[in-house]
Amino acid sequence: MIQILMWLVGLLVAVVGFAVGYLVRHKLAGLSVTAMETQAKRLLEDAQREADTILKEAKISAKAEVLKAREDFEKSTDTRRKELVQLEERIGLREANLDRKVAMLDRKEQVLEEKITVQSQKESDLEARLAALHKKDEHLELLIRRVTGMSREEAMQLQLSQLESELKVESGILIRRMQEQTRETAEREAKKVISLAIQRYSASHSSEIVTTTVALPSDEMKGRIIGRDGRNIRSLEAATGVSILIDDTPEAVVISGFDPVRREVARQALEQLITDGRIHPTRIEELVEKANDEVWENIRKAGEDALFEVGIGNVEGEVAKTLGRLMFRTSYSQNVLRHSMEVAQLMGLLAGELGLDVQIAKRVGMFHDIGKALDHEVEGGHAVIGAELLRRCGESAEVVNAVAAHHEDVEAQSVYAALCCAADAMSSSRVGARSETTDLYIKRLEKLEAIANSFPGVEKCFAIQAGREVRVMVEPDQVTDETAMVLARDIARQIESDLKYPGQIRVTVIRERRCIDYAR
Repeated sequence: MIQILMWLVGLLVAVVGFAVGYLVRHKLAGLSVTAMETQAKRLLEDAQREADTILKEAKISAKAEVLKAREDFEKSTDTRRKELVQLEERIGLREANLDRKVAMLDRKEQVLEEKITVQSQKESDLEARLAALHKKDEHLELLIRRVTGMSREEAMQLQLSQLESELKVESGILIRRMQEQTRETAEREAKKVISLAIQRYSASHSSEIVTTTVALPSDEMKGRIIGRDGRNIRSLEAATGVSILIDDTPEAVVISGFDPVRREVARQALEQLITDGRIHPTRIEELVEKANDEVWENIRKAGEDALFEVGIGNVEGEVAKTLGRLMFRTSYSQNVLRHSMEVAQLMGLLAGELGLDVQIAKRVGMFHDIGKALDHEVEGGHAVIGAELLRRCGESAEVVNAVAAHHEDVEAQSVYAALCCAADAMSSSRVGARSETTDLYIKRLEKLEAIANSFPGVEKCFAIQAGREVRVMVEPDQVTDETAMVLARDIARQIESDLKYPGQIRVTVIRERRCIDYAR
């Protein structure tokens, strides 16, 4: 019973609890719905306000966009309107220009038509004049034939001859005027520079002959030099590369050779053999080798001394040695080493007067004939050979070109080549520098006089100053003062084409009229 009661109580408690729970849940649910409705209303109000705000902002933005679009449209419309106005103005200007051009073309066309009309009239007049002149020409030709007996061609030839004479006179006057103008400037300065250079330099020269003569103590020494069956002289010639000439000349032996260095070696070796007295092939070879070493040492020293005397430094040993070989080389009896030193000094003085580099000028003058020491060993002209040697030894391009161009073998690239030609001519052409054989000298003078006498109007001529000047006397009735200038120029050009000579030759034409009468 108690258990049943307890179960009922429990059941009642459960029912009450369920009911209480149900009521509590229902109350809570009612509260939630009210809150949600309140919240929903609040959210709806907020959404309405935001929507109103967004709508207002959208309206404002739309109005702004409309205003901006209107302003842009108005601006673009104004710009387009202005462009159209400017375009209309340009079109108007072009139309006005075209109207002016059309009017101008019309005027030009009218003027051109008038000119064509005038030209046609002139052509008609010219044809009429030509016809009249042709008739006059025929009449004149008939008159000339009747009076002079000359044909048209003969009369034209006479007229051309007269015109040629007049042109010769005018050309002579022009030549004389140009020469006088040139002489007033160039000759004065050239004489000043050259005279200063010559006055400031002087040098001694000695002439050397090709062969070398060795004196003997007695004629008995000739036999010892020849040796048994000629073995000694053959050994000496083979060792030195020269020819030993033993003739009837008393107490003398002549050494002849193409190479001056070999000739000097042979001379020294022969003198040492004569002094030593022991002459046999073995001793000959020993003394020739010793003499060869001494000669080459002297050559090197001579080259260095020459460079030191001129004042040139920083030169390769091969160049100095080759330069020393010029001590044994002569040109028209003028020692080439002394000639090179003189040209170097003259070029230095000339360069100083002209404001050029003195050292470069001296190097060009010193080395301009260095190729002559090698021209019997290397094929080619001495100027090109020397330039190639200097190029290999590191000389400047300016020096190399001037050396190669001083005989016009190559094109000159600087003023030093012309300066070298001038100094070379000054050194070789001065009195006593070089000598010529009597036959060549006389032939050159005769050739000069023959060239001058070959021109018409020449009465007589004389080659003077060792062939450096030709004075031509002309007939005053055949040659005028103006044509004398042309004659001098023609003679000079003929000499240039027919003769080869160092330096220059002056042609002087003298015209003199002598009026003679006698008082009785």
